[in-house]
Amino acid sequence: MESAGHQPVLIIVTLLISAFLSPLLYRWRKFLSGMVLLAALTGAFVTALTLLGQVARSGELSYYLGNWPPPWGIELVIDPLRVYMLLVVTGVSLWIFVYALRDLEHELHHDVIGWYYSLYALLVASMSAMTLTNDLFNLFVLMEICAISACAIITIKDKRECLEAGFKYLIMSAMGTGCFLLGVAMIYMVTGYLNFSFIQTGLAAALSEYPLNIFTAAALFIVAFGTKAALFPLHVWLPDAHASAPSPSSAMLSGLVIKIYAFALFMIFYRVFPRSLLDAIPLNEIILWLGAMGVMFGSIYAMLQTDLKKMLAYSSIGQIAFIFMGIGLDQPLALTGGLYHIMVHAFTKSMLFMSAGAIIYSTGVRRISDLAGIGRVLPIPLLAFTIGSASMIGLPGTGGLISKWYLALGALETGRIFFLLVILASSLLNAIYYMPIVINAFMSGDEFKEKVKTVPPSMQATLVVGILLVVISGIFSRQIIVLFEQALTSLY
Repeated sequence: MESAGHQPVLIIVTLLISAFLSPLLYRWRKFLSGMVLLAALTGAFVTALTLLGQVARSGELSYYLGNWPPPWGIELVIDPLRVYMLLVVTGVSLWIFVYALRDLEHELHHDVIGWYYSLYALLVASMSAMTLTNDLFNLFVLMEICAISACAIITIKDKRECLEAGFKYLIMSAMGTGCFLLGVAMIYMVTGYLNFSFIQTGLAAALSEYPLNIFTAAALFIVAFGTKAALFPLHVWLPDAHASAPSPSSAMLSGLVIKIYAFALFMIFYRVFPRSLLDAIPLNEIILWLGAMGVMFGSIYAMLQTDLKKMLAYSSIGQIAFIFMGIGLDQPLALTGGLYHIMVHAFTKSMLFMSAGAIIYSTGVRRISDLAGIGRVLPIPLLAFTIGSASMIGLPGTGGLISKWYLALGALETGRIFFLLVILASSLLNAIYYMPIVINAFMSGDEFKEKVKTVPPSMQATLVVGILLVVISGIFSRQIIVLFEQALTSLY
């Protein structure tokens, strides 16, 4: 494994510096504060692209903080899957922030916008570091930063429902973090290591001597990441948190925050647990059935909602479950579908929440039944909502079809026809609650009766970019699929 340059840690440090500077600059020059964070996010994304080029040329890279090698020091690892997730985190967060620059002026009091920028930078920095870390305790610290930042960008709106949702999220997240820390302690007790690679070797040797400790730690990890990623039935915090938060926060929470925990569980399963452990107990089977229930119940709950953002929030429960189904099927095609769904859902659900935010910005309307005819007065937000809905259903020409196709192929390859039917049923249920909104918005005979305020050009431009991303991910998917196929061969 070759050594990387300083680019991995530079991404994190730059974002942390911008988190410190943002509230200070906002008190002096409001415009400058947003531009500094925008520059930091752009730099992080460009640096992630350079890391992709380095990995393509040299293979897996590593970086030792303080030049202390593992197992004593903290190691950052840059491999194809991690750099893929890093690109999703930095790219989507940059895209959402461009939208947020104008939307936050409408949703938040001006005095707290600088603090929001700081929390946003902390959130992106923690998620970026979570993708790269190869150390369990370091992962725990980053999870805490991520959870506190995510909770704060919900409660910063300072409304009763936001405070209640943030408190519920904080309690559930603390329980998940406690389970994770206890699991880390049990793993350290039987191996003496915190580094992923050393743990994997140590667990293979310790499995016969300390099976109950290791099985318990595995169960704790599933509960921890299941809670933080809103895996059914540990999802109860998500609907209120995502629905009541400012729209950029909703986009970040559904688009990225729950994904980072699903990706972390994937890394635990395939970079920490040895294959002998996965063969000894049905961890993948547990994840598979929880994912299948999440797909169905998330869709059913979404059908019953009358509030637009709450419907999107419940939809996220069903969509995140597809990623867990990919892990549960434990088959290269299914894992490819699950990993591709991370990116597709990040684009799509972020765009859907930003579309909903544009509607609220322009009209103040949130009830689904009040959206009749709105597509005629807000064509771009509703076009973005339509394309996003098509991707959620899995229609041709959208990224949602690609991820569901590979998940379905994985289910067929393993002979699990029931889970193929779950995927098909989910698409039907998605059509049932998304399509009436689109049809009502564009084809209803009623004129939209509320007063309409013009959506700022920057917000509309981000929605146009989202439309392009969803379509491109549905048409030009082959290169990313090949990357997954090559990276996943090392896991089997």
